[in-house]
Amino acid sequence: MRGPIGGSAVTEIPARMAAIGISAPGGPEVLQLQEVAVPRPGPGQVLIAVSHAGVNRPDCLQRQGVYPPPPGASQLPGLEVAGEVVALGEGVLPELLGQPVCALVNGGGYAQYCLAMVGHCLPVPEGPSMAEAAAMPETLFTVWHNVFQRGAIRDGEALLVHGGTSGIGSMAIKLAKLFGITVIATCGSDAKCAQARGLGADLAVNYRSQDFGEKVRAFTDGRGADVILDVVAGEYTQRNLDCLAVDGRLVTIATLGGTRAEINVVKLMVRRQTLTGSTLRPRTDAFKALLADEIALEVWPLVESGELRPQMDRTYSLAEAAKAHRRMEAGEHFGKMVLQIGDCAS
Repeated sequence: MRGPIGGSAVTEIPARMAAIGISAPGGPEVLQLQEVAVPRPGPGQVLIAVSHAGVNRPDCLQRQGVYPPPPGASQLPGLEVAGEVVALGEGVLPELLGQPVCALVNGGGYAQYCLAMVGHCLPVPEGPSMAEAAAMPETLFTVWHNVFQRGAIRDGEALLVHGGTSGIGSMAIKLAKLFGITVIATCGSDAKCAQARGLGADLAVNYRSQDFGEKVRAFTDGRGADVILDVVAGEYTQRNLDCLAVDGRLVTIATLGGTRAEINVVKLMVRRQTLTGSTLRPRTDAFKALLADEIALEVWPLVESGELRPQMDRTYSLAEAAKAHRRMEAGEHFGKMVLQIGDCAS
């Protein structure tokens, strides 16, 4: 493939590219470097020459065979990228050619080129590196939707974040603090608790040695957290509700502790609590575009000013994707890992 593809192109684009595929459901070793066709942008899409791609826990779940891509999405892993727009599909403004962007994608990020809906892209301003830009879309979209939209958190309220040093957790802490919210985080070690406090958490609780519910109630003078962002579920669900404030909102976004929970419904009724949750990947393109618009208005100025940056862990090459997955599944990371794919060394 040479020259324009789709609507128009800014540079010569090869017919084939390097990518990480999943040879079969399994452990990190099933992530295999392969050569595949460069995708062509359709209506409303852009083709991005990927500089960096974020690594997220849903990538691990897809690799294990329990989180398949939605219909029509790339079978390659990778839910967020940053790079240069090199080709446009029909209906996309020509001014985007050559522009640096980061994007939320439905798959395909672990590759030299990746398709994105133009409405799911955000411009990369001066300041953040391309690695930092690639580390933001998945966590930022997830945190904004679940904490600020579904959780409807307000300044002056208290947020409990489980897994405070993960990519999601670190973004939730940083973003919440910028909006005047008190943040409590749970972590799996004293060292990680110190890291969470370094991110801005007002209180960090080692869930292996302390009862997080007791700590939350004591810290809030018995009122409890107004919003809880939960990635555990299972038996944590009732424990969360027990330290959730009257009219509090429990938002579940992952089920690391199991998919089933038994709760005391009478307690929930008496305290007027809301139990909700979401998954982002299956949502419609229109929903994600609206979410991107709100983030561009409410959050992106904080990125442009330098007030908000992702907590970065390690950068791996594309061929080292399996190492990144092993680090994530071992719980060793602090913040976001990215794969460096393009020639950019930032």
